[in-house]
Amino acid sequence: MIARIGLGELLWSLLVLYFMVMYIIVSITIVIDIFRSDMSGGKKALWAICWLFFPVITMIVYLIKHGDDLAKRNLRAAQQQKEMTDAYIREAAGTGGAASELEKAKALHDSGAISADEYAALKAKILA
Repeated sequence: MIARIGLGELLWSLLVLYFMVMYIIVSITIVIDIFRSDMSGGKKALWAICWLFFPVITMIVYLIKHGDDLAKRNLRAAQQQKEMTDAYIREAAGTGGAASELEKAKALHDSGAISADEYAALKAKILA
Protein backbone atom coordinates (compact mmCIF):
# COMPACT_ATOMS: atom_id res chain seq x y z
CA MET A 1 0.00 0.00 0.00
CA ILE A 2 2.78 2.44 0.84
CA ALA A 3 4.46 1.75 -2.49
CA ARG A 4 1.35 2.94 -4.36
CA ILE A 5 1.33 6.41 -2.78
CA GLY A 6 3.10 8.95 -4.94
CA LEU A 7 5.04 11.99 -3.79
CA GLY A 8 2.27 14.38 -4.86
CA GLU A 9 -0.35 12.45 -2.89
CA LEU A 10 1.93 12.38 0.15
CA LEU A 11 2.58 16.12 0.01
CA TRP A 12 -1.12 16.84 -0.49
CA SER A 13 -1.98 14.65 2.51
CA LEU A 14 0.59 16.46 4.65
CA LEU A 15 -0.81 19.84 3.58
CA VAL A 16 -4.36 18.77 4.41
CA LEU A 17 -3.21 17.42 7.77
CA TYR A 18 -1.38 20.68 8.50
CA PHE A 19 -4.50 22.77 7.78
CA MET A 20 -6.67 20.44 9.87
CA VAL A 21 -4.36 20.82 12.87
CA MET A 22 -4.19 24.59 12.41
CA TYR A 23 -8.00 24.76 12.15
CA ILE A 24 -8.35 22.84 15.41
CA ILE A 25 -5.77 25.03 17.19
CA VAL A 26 -7.38 28.27 16.02
CA SER A 27 -10.85 26.96 16.91
CA ILE A 28 -9.79 26.02 20.43
CA THR A 29 -8.02 29.37 20.88
CA ILE A 30 -11.09 31.32 19.78
CA VAL A 31 -13.51 29.33 21.93
CA ILE A 32 -11.27 29.80 24.97
CA ASP A 33 -10.97 33.52 24.22
CA ILE A 34 -14.72 33.93 23.80
CA PHE A 35 -15.33 32.62 27.31
CA ARG A 36 -12.30 34.38 28.81
CA SER A 37 -13.25 37.81 27.43
CA ASP A 38 -15.19 40.43 29.35
CA MET A 39 -18.14 40.45 26.92
CA SER A 40 -21.67 40.04 28.21
CA GLY A 41 -23.12 36.55 28.44
CA GLY A 42 -25.45 37.19 25.50
CA LYS A 43 -22.58 38.19 23.21
CA LYS A 44 -20.59 35.14 24.28
CA ALA A 45 -23.57 32.90 23.53
CA LEU A 46 -24.07 34.56 20.13
CA TRP A 47 -20.42 34.07 19.19
CA ALA A 48 -20.57 30.44 20.33
CA ILE A 49 -23.74 29.74 18.34
CA CYS A 50 -22.29 31.42 15.24
CA TRP A 51 -19.12 29.38 15.68
CA LEU A 52 -21.17 26.16 15.81
CA PHE A 53 -23.15 26.87 12.64
CA PHE A 54 -20.66 28.91 10.57
CA PRO A 55 -17.23 28.04 11.99
CA VAL A 56 -14.85 29.34 9.31
CA ILE A 57 -16.67 32.63 8.71
CA THR A 58 -17.10 33.19 12.45
CA MET A 59 -13.41 32.52 13.10
CA ILE A 60 -12.35 35.00 10.43
CA VAL A 61 -14.76 37.70 11.67
CA TYR A 62 -13.78 37.09 15.31
CA LEU A 63 -10.07 37.34 14.53
CA ILE A 64 -10.60 40.57 12.59
CA LYS A 65 -12.84 42.11 15.25
CA HIS A 66 -11.17 40.81 18.44
CA GLY A 67 -7.66 39.80 17.33
CA ASP A 68 -5.92 42.60 19.23
CA ASP A 69 -7.91 41.88 22.39
CA LEU A 70 -7.08 38.18 22.07
CA ALA A 71 -3.37 38.98 21.87
CA LYS A 72 -3.57 41.32 24.88
CA ARG A 73 -5.40 38.73 26.97
CA ASN A 74 -2.86 36.05 26.03
CA LEU A 75 0.02 38.39 26.92
CA ARG A 76 -1.61 39.30 30.24
CA ALA A 77 -2.17 35.61 31.04
CA ALA A 78 1.45 34.79 30.19
CA GLN A 79 2.70 37.62 32.41
CA GLN A 80 0.52 36.47 35.30
CA GLN A 81 1.77 32.92 34.87
CA LYS A 82 5.38 34.15 34.89
CA GLU A 83 4.78 36.21 38.03
CA MET A 84 3.21 33.23 39.77
CA THR A 85 6.11 31.00 38.73
CA ASP A 86 8.68 33.54 39.90
CA ALA A 87 6.88 33.93 43.25
CA TYR A 88 6.81 30.15 43.70
CA ILE A 89 10.51 29.86 42.88
CA ARG A 90 11.37 32.63 45.35
CA GLU A 91 9.22 30.95 48.00
CA ALA A 92 10.70 27.51 47.36
CA ALA A 93 14.26 28.81 47.31
CA GLY A 94 13.76 30.75 50.51
CA THR A 95 16.47 32.80 52.13
CA GLY A 96 18.69 29.90 53.12
CA GLY A 97 16.99 29.12 56.41
CA ALA A 98 18.01 29.78 59.98
CA ALA A 99 21.68 28.95 59.39
CA SER A 100 21.96 31.69 56.79
CA GLU A 101 20.22 34.19 59.05
CA LEU A 102 22.52 33.30 61.94
CA GLU A 103 25.54 33.71 59.69
CA LYS A 104 24.38 37.20 58.67
CA ALA A 105 23.73 38.17 62.29
CA LYS A 106 27.18 36.88 63.32
CA ALA A 107 28.79 38.89 60.52
CA LEU A 108 26.99 42.02 61.73
CA HIS A 109 28.15 41.32 65.29
CA ASP A 110 31.75 40.67 64.19
CA SER A 111 31.83 43.88 62.17
CA GLY A 112 30.58 45.87 65.16
CA ALA A 113 27.34 46.94 63.52
CA ILE A 114 25.30 45.37 66.34
CA SER A 115 26.08 44.83 70.02
CA ALA A 116 26.29 41.49 71.81
CA ASP A 117 22.82 42.03 73.32
CA GLU A 118 21.33 42.79 69.88
CA TYR A 119 23.07 39.70 68.47
CA ALA A 120 21.65 37.55 71.29
CA ALA A 121 18.15 38.94 70.64
CA LEU A 122 18.47 38.28 66.90
CA LYS A 123 19.76 34.78 67.56
CA ALA A 124 16.85 34.03 69.88
CA LYS A 125 14.37 35.40 67.34
CA ILE A 126 15.88 33.34 64.49
CA LEU A 127 15.95 30.12 66.50
CA ALA A 128 12.43 30.61 67.90
